Amino acid sequence: MLRLAIQKSGRLHEETVQLLQECGIRLPEGGNQLRIQARGFPLVVYLLRNSDIPRYLDSGTVDLAILGQNTLLEENSACEVLEPLGFARCRLSLAVPEDAGYDGLDWLQHRCIATSYPESLRRFLGAKNISADIHEIGGSVEVAPKLGLADAICDLVSSGSTLFANGLKEVEQVLESEACLAAAPELTPAARALLDDLLFRIRAVLAGRQHRYVLLNAPAEKLDAICRILPGLKSPTVTPLAVEGWVSVQTVLRESQFWPIMDSLRQAGAQGILVMPIEKLIA
Repeated sequence: MLRLAIQKSGRLHEETVQLLQECGIRLPEGGNQLRIQARGFPLVVYLLRNSDIPRYLDSGTVDLAILGQNTLLEENSACEVLEPLGFARCRLSLAVPEDAGYDGLDWLQHRCIATSYPESLRRFLGAKNISADIHEIGGSVEVAPKLGLADAICDLVSSGSTLFANGLKEVEQVLESEACLAAAPELTPAARALLDDLLFRIRAVLAGRQHRYVLLNAPAEKLDAICRILPGLKSPTVTPLAVEGWVSVQTVLRESQFWPIMDSLRQAGAQGILVMPIEKLIA
């Protein structure tokens, strides 16, 4: 039985539960339990505060965790990051009041910076040879300059709307983060075997999210040009249509390649292009 720690509430929790569901793993709803027996996989899920998860992981109280990379870095965790998961993307950034006259990192010398991530900030400033007073705050960091508690802040940024609403501007990026699957420093052979099965499911789901299934019609004389455009996993599938001189082409494309390739396909003569999501992809 694997033991997995996840955040007990919030957006990261919701996206983690969605990922598990797509892996065929169900969590019973209702109640306010700390420990939940999953269905569809030998897995026990612990619902914890985000800041507590690294300690559970490092001590071996749980085998695995899904959490933000920023939390692992802040706690200087010794655990192994197994897989970035592609959601809960954000960045830890420095921000100052819009009228601060910021002109570079030297502006921060000997100033006060409010943050909930003192260790990550301390490492960043040390690498840049900046000496500043770090004021640790548990929450609502963005209001610190207005209250006269700090000259700048260091906080997680996603869209930047919270900074804008508080009259702040982002000036330096400390680190990037996304949700990841991490493992305790030591796992038993039995846990490793179950982990391999879980990783197989997760990677199939993530690959499906990153690809699209494409089906199109084309004149037979345009087929060579179209096949040169399509990367696919190996090569496209081509079948003749009932209309003489026409073929159907099927392939799989990476989401990141999709729009540039669509433009090239249309110019090469492709018609009736159908694009569909992929639930899982096992290459």
